[in-house]
Amino acid sequence: MEPPHISQQHVEELLGRLDLERKVRLVSGAGFWHTPAEPAIGLRGMFLSDGPSGVRGEFWDERDPSSCLPSPTALAATWDERSVAGSARVLAAEARRKGVDVVLGPTINLHRSPLGGRHFECFSEDPLLTGRIAGAYIGALQDAGVAATPKHYVANDSETERYTVDVEVDERTLRELYLAPFERAVAAGAWLVMSGYNGVNGHTMTEHPLLDDPLRTEWGFDGVVVSDWTAVRTTEAAAAGNDLAMPGPSEVWGAPLLTAIREGRVPEAAVDDKVRRIIRLAARVGALDDVVQRRTRLPAVDRSRHLRSAAADSMVLLRNEGELLPLWRSRLGRVAVLGPNASAARVQGGGSSSVVPEYAVSPLEGLRTALGPATEVVHREGVFLRDELEPVPADLLTNPVTGQRGVRVCFRDAHGEVLATENRGSARLMWTGGELSGAETVEVSARVLPTASGTHELGVAGVGPHRLEVDGSVVLERTLSPEGADPAEAVLAPPHATAEVELEAGRAVDVLATHRVLGGWLGAVTLGLFEPGADAATEFAAAVAAASEADAAVIVVGTTARTESEGSDRETIGLPGGQRELVRAVAEANPRTVVVVNSGAPVELDWHEEVPAVLLSWFPGQEGGNALADVLLGDREPGGRLPTTWPVRQRDVPVLGTRPDHGRLEYAEGPHIGYRAWQRSDRRPAYSFGHGLGYTRWEYTSLRGPERLLAGDDALFQVGLTNTGDRHGKEVVQLYLRRAESEVDRPELWLAGFAVTEAAAGAEALVPVRLEAEAFRHWDRVSGGWSFEPGTFTVLAGRGVADLPLRTEIQLDAPTG
Repeated sequence: MEPPHISQQHVEELLGRLDLERKVRLVSGAGFWHTPAEPAIGLRGMFLSDGPSGVRGEFWDERDPSSCLPSPTALAATWDERSVAGSARVLAAEARRKGVDVVLGPTINLHRSPLGGRHFECFSEDPLLTGRIAGAYIGALQDAGVAATPKHYVANDSETERYTVDVEVDERTLRELYLAPFERAVAAGAWLVMSGYNGVNGHTMTEHPLLDDPLRTEWGFDGVVVSDWTAVRTTEAAAAGNDLAMPGPSEVWGAPLLTAIREGRVPEAAVDDKVRRIIRLAARVGALDDVVQRRTRLPAVDRSRHLRSAAADSMVLLRNEGELLPLWRSRLGRVAVLGPNASAARVQGGGSSSVVPEYAVSPLEGLRTALGPATEVVHREGVFLRDELEPVPADLLTNPVTGQRGVRVCFRDAHGEVLATENRGSARLMWTGGELSGAETVEVSARVLPTASGTHELGVAGVGPHRLEVDGSVVLERTLSPEGADPAEAVLAPPHATAEVELEAGRAVDVLATHRVLGGWLGAVTLGLFEPGADAATEFAAAVAAASEADAAVIVVGTTARTESEGSDRETIGLPGGQRELVRAVAEANPRTVVVVNSGAPVELDWHEEVPAVLLSWFPGQEGGNALADVLLGDREPGGRLPTTWPVRQRDVPVLGTRPDHGRLEYAEGPHIGYRAWQRSDRRPAYSFGHGLGYTRWEYTSLRGPERLLAGDDALFQVGLTNTGDRHGKEVVQLYLRRAESEVDRPELWLAGFAVTEAAAGAEALVPVRLEAEAFRHWDRVSGGWSFEPGTFTVLAGRGVADLPLRTEIQLDAPTG
């Protein structure tokens, strides 16, 4: 869809109606999520909301739940731009329902290290796959009149010291890897780009020359550069390429900016250009009175059906010895569904990308529903994962004043006077923006009805002073401090404390949690409860016993939203708790064991050859449990292929570093990350980039394309393949380039093109795959520009980096003249 057109003349006319004070007001927010309105030009305020796994809207809680999509790693694992566009249309419908103009996504930083805390929130280790998936996402979202915001520009690939780290990266690596997805995002028509917190080569990104060149000059970006929240730190930054400082009103771009302009330290022309871009964005999203927005009409979509399908499309079957999968219903009298993530519905990672889903289907629930009463489904956790305080379940809570389900929240000022009260349907509470304005304390009260007798752990989570009372007696009084220095971590992964309390099943107690507010934009309090349960050794043994007595065992292992979250990088990619030991014990007890890995990023797979089947479900979104049942039982094929390499052990990974040294993080590996680095290593991963099995078999038969190519032109190849299995299947055909002899330090091979195809059992397919001219180019450090090296390139085709049975050669010719 062409965006609403606003002529440059009209933009200049609107700009001319604004005095300096109004222009300065427009270049920063009017709140945590909103931009200012300006009646003088018919401009309403625009509403920005976090993405990319869902559109949160105004509230980050149960008051306004959201559709929860599969994680971005899962979306990229489809390798399917049509599927991703369908997911983006679900996001667009959510945004329009919630009145959101701008979605702050997709995240298109790269998987440089598996330790990166937001690895799950990014697409891939490869810039081409990242860029094409991002382009499909952006196009579908903006066709519906909702702006996309690819982020975080640029080299914001880890979380440690993210506000201050200076990334040192050479120009070629920056161009060929980290800037490449943003170049594609701009080519896809992105209306915004978000600048990161980090610095690159000595300049913080909100003031970086890269915001002008290549973003504006070479790529022709005419949209708005919005800062990550609080990333604009100086008044002088207004002279650089960042257009909108969020949140607002900005303390450094308000009155100080007016003064700086009047004193000549910041040119007014720089602010004028920012306002022009903001006016253009307002026209595109329909926020200007005299510009009619033209947007694609969204057809009615069965969201649950699409999210279920998208999750199945993303699941990657890593291993399937003896064709254990799919499981046959008729052979399943009893199934053991085991593991800490089997009943927990771990559907998303942590941080600003998270939403409160409308519902979430766990693997246990999905399998029980799909198998029905004919199959006995037995569940044991096996090991306990308790790295965060889970909220008291809503069905155990009653507001002690109104009798409604939930908790009562009371806001008091410094004199103890009540400012406001509200009934909330969840014991996990979060406030953004001005909701806590004027409040000195927050009181959370509830009548809690235990379901078991014995010693419970009752607790609170959140930064600052807390007091916890049960039936009028104080059981806990403590000030909680965040473990790390990242202020977002204090809200997204808050510290917690618990007290042991003796409770009796069926006998309600009155609980009061009092929290003193420390100020700031964000606040969070969780009232949590750990009920008494079996000891660890007993639970482990019970899980193994259940597996030994079942016709098949499905063990769901993985991480948690706290393990993978914004604000901190992982220390280890090992499975938390005793999950590795549980996998081995269950596999020994039952030779028909399927391990489902429920994580957004790689975990160690040093046990993978000890089990017959391994399936990645990623963080699958709210329909994850149903989609998993579809795949395990053969109703759907696992459609995913790896968008990043999975190692056997952490120590094998060629590029790991996320920890700055004296504030600097050196990308010393240059362009060799991901599978490119593995190709140069003397170690091999568990599963390589592009890998993924289906429930049928494919034979690659032919690879045809041009023998010569003029530099700067695209090349079209045709890949022949046959579905030699006994059922319909999907295949992702991948083409890579290699340059055996080169004067350039190139990767051993690199992804150059891909296409998705489907075929019935026994059918042949001829799949066109376009190699764009950019696949043959490299950044020339000497000339400071793109260059082509004439000569012979090898084209390889197949199912992934480790399985490329077809090859041919193409001669690249230098352009004449």
